[in-house]
Amino acid sequence: MSTELNKVGKPKRGVSLYSYAAEFGVTMDLEDMFKEMNDMGARGLEILANAHIEGYPNPSNEWLEKWDKLIEKYDIVPAEYGHWVDSRLFEGRQLTTEESYNMLIQDFKLANRLGFKVLRTKLGVIDETLTPVENWSEFIAKALPMAEKYDVVMCPEIHPPTLLKSKMVDDYVEFIKKTGTKHFGLCMDFGVFQTERLPKDEWGPDDFIMPESEHSPVEDIIPLLPYIYCCHAKFIKVSDEFEEVTIPYEKILNTLVEHKWDGYMVSEYEGPNKGVLGTAPEQVRKHHIMMKKILGE
Repeated sequence: MSTELNKVGKPKRGVSLYSYAAEFGVTMDLEDMFKEMNDMGARGLEILANAHIEGYPNPSNEWLEKWDKLIEKYDIVPAEYGHWVDSRLFEGRQLTTEESYNMLIQDFKLANRLGFKVLRTKLGVIDETLTPVENWSEFIAKALPMAEKYDVVMCPEIHPPTLLKSKMVDDYVEFIKKTGTKHFGLCMDFGVFQTERLPKDEWGPDDFIMPESEHSPVEDIIPLLPYIYCCHAKFIKVSDEFEEVTIPYEKILNTLVEHKWDGYMVSEYEGPNKGVLGTAPEQVRKHHIMMKKILGE
């Protein structure tokens, strides 16, 4: 997707490699995951920088050359680069504006080298409702000229329990409008629309279950679409009938199509037995069959 705000067409499919966390380094390496994506026709890739880049933040030339070859071989589009401003890096204090800025620049350079234009920039938070650190706007503003230089867009993730109609989201949008920047936007997690919960007996003993929270109606995404550069297509369970049983996918995707939003939706599996080998690959495949059906592909 272009980093311009004029969006046309319809959403595109991709995968967050986070979905394969249990498989990575056990049953699958980077090439295996790329091959899986290619087989599903899911071109858009999200990586987590510190997990999937060997030697992060200073990968070897050999690794970079291997990356380039795999991207070309499997026809993969670098869609979103997941990284963090690790505000709690030091015990007893948060990062200063300058330290946060330097952490951003490090990832701008690497993301640019790997072909990513959209960054899921995870900001440090100060409470359970995911309120960002107080100086977020200072270090983001300071980094805007370098984001322009490296042609990247910083996108904090809007994730449960955050509501789309909230001060946090309003503050992000106000920052965009006030600065007029094209290098700061939003990453939308579909978990904000989750309307159902799986029974506790469907979860494994080692599964982490998100506490219940309010959900936003799908319509609330519409005024935010001009600022959204990537979506985390969160899903909990796709049935054998290829329906997500907790999140209203048909309504979400039809809304995106209706408003001609054309970014990447990257599958992010966070369901039962995520740590059990073989579960995530099967669920991700079902997820893409479901999305293809809804999108008419």
